[in-house]
Amino acid sequence: MKQNWKPGTMIYPLPAVMISCGSEPSEYNILTASWVGTICSNPPMCYVSIRPERHSHGILVKNMEYVINLTTEELARVTDWCGVVSGRDHRKFEEAGLTPGRSSVVRAPLIEESPLCIECRVKEVLSLGSHDMFVSDVVNVRYDDRYIDSDTGAFDMKRARLLAYVHGNYYGLGELIGHFGWSVKKK
Repeated sequence: MKQNWKPGTMIYPLPAVMISCGSEPSEYNILTASWVGTICSNPPMCYVSIRPERHSHGILVKNMEYVINLTTEELARVTDWCGVVSGRDHRKFEEAGLTPGRSSVVRAPLIEESPLCIECRVKEVLSLGSHDMFVSDVVNVRYDDRYIDSDTGAFDMKRARLLAYVHGNYYGLGELIGHFGWSVKKK
């Protein structure tokens, strides 16, 4: 029998990503986020929601650019660490052993160890309550070619071993079950 819980955010799994921000090395920071997603495919748009009291919030408001860096099972520990310590007290790139890379379009650094980096420019900031949503245009996508399937040219998520977040826990994504449209494909 179904029971009721109080209203809450129970849409899981979500990607566990690292948001990199800052326009020059002295302000570079990394924030782990899961309140992130796609808004529109044409034009490509996404969002990240961040609490106003977070150190990265001010950096994003100042620069209006950031990079969404997908994370992997291999990066799980550092992904968590970047989410629980503050950039006010830590130089996260250096202390986490991550490499700030040059983005192609935005000034914010990408994380070289990430298999896929989505460069974003903020269009609008919506204050929604506990979080502000940064509605953004996707202005470029950078990828590590080690994760591209040579036959299809597609990003190989299984090979990348992407990380997901589920109600306080991190998980690998597991095995491929099907692909878009497979349920109606003629045999």
